[in-house]
Amino acid sequence: MTIVNKLVQVAGIIDAAEADMIIDAGADWIGFALRLPSGKDDIAEQDAAAIIKNLRAPHAGVLISYLTEADEISRFCQELGVVAVQLHGDVETDQLRRLKELRPDLFVLKSLVVKQDNIDELLKLVDDTHPFVDMYITDTFDPRTGAKGATGLTHDWNVSAELVRRSPKPLMMAGGLNPENVGDAIRAVKPAAVDAHTGLEGPDGRKDRAKVAKFIAEARAAFDAIG
Repeated sequence: MTIVNKLVQVAGIIDAAEADMIIDAGADWIGFALRLPSGKDDIAEQDAAAIIKNLRAPHAGVLISYLTEADEISRFCQELGVVAVQLHGDVETDQLRRLKELRPDLFVLKSLVVKQDNIDELLKLVDDTHPFVDMYITDTFDPRTGAKGATGLTHDWNVSAELVRRSPKPLMMAGGLNPENVGDAIRAVKPAAVDAHTGLEGPDGRKDRAKVAKFIAEARAAFDAIG
């Protein structure tokens, strides 16, 4: 889990066949969104755990979670067998500190949800939390639904670029990324990693093999271009 540069993640895995296809296409990490506030998970927890158990480094399964309490997050990560967790809830700084104390081995990603005018708030969040975070992930707020992830919406990439410059920790860029825009996003923002979810799905809600392959190829080319 130490290599976090030029990393490509695909999130929202729904079954083992989809996971295998995405790994075969060349993705590094795959994300499992579980215990969602809506109660509508894409995959059963035991099925996610079985997929995660069969992954081999450098591939890894990432828990995408809206939990906010360190003890509960730690227990759930242990149950699933993940080595990384992506926190999208409003986790207090002291809970991030507690999580690091409980699980120094756990790779912690903290979301930075970009809204219309909250750049100062996000910069302060980075300043306050970076000692307890291994990587940040930007995502886009949907004002219509209140969703903080998997919205399919892009945000002002200048905000992400400013966060990259400010953060002592690497940043994964997400939020409306797809095969057509990921190259431009990487060149504009210069993140350490990228993530896509809804932008890789076909009409049936499953990840589309051609879209996944193109997304990964475009991301790798852009990462190489920025060095």
